[in-house]
Amino acid sequence: MIKPDAVESGYIGPILAKISSAGFKIVAMKFTQLSRRDAREFYAIHKGRPFFDELIQFMTRGPIVSAILEKDNAVEDFRALIGATNPQEAAEGTIRKLYAKDIGENAVHGSDSDENAGIEGAFHFSGREIYT
Repeated sequence: MIKPDAVESGYIGPILAKISSAGFKIVAMKFTQLSRRDAREFYAIHKGRPFFDELIQFMTRGPIVSAILEKDNAVEDFRALIGATNPQEAAEGTIRKLYAKDIGENAVHGSDSDENAGIEGAFHFSGREIYT
């Protein structure tokens, strides 16, 4: 997912170019905006944490680009491509190092497991929207 900060800053194209050049195939993609209800559901794992309300406000302030990517070892490779959550700690050349503002506005979201990738993909897309 390309988050509102990166969309607002005009980074959709450069981020998609990095994803494509890293060998990922985009099998689903949409430009949309999360409702507060959707954001609370998507980030339910963080409910009760001190940053939860700020996260929901941030994720609903503007549009996002959600996508499903395919590649051998996709989750691990994408996590390496996006870099550390804190862009100050992210490796040079990673998406977050290049395009994130700070730890809260960190440009992109990437699933942390194959299981969560399936859950998150189903959250954003119906079966007929996924092309493999």
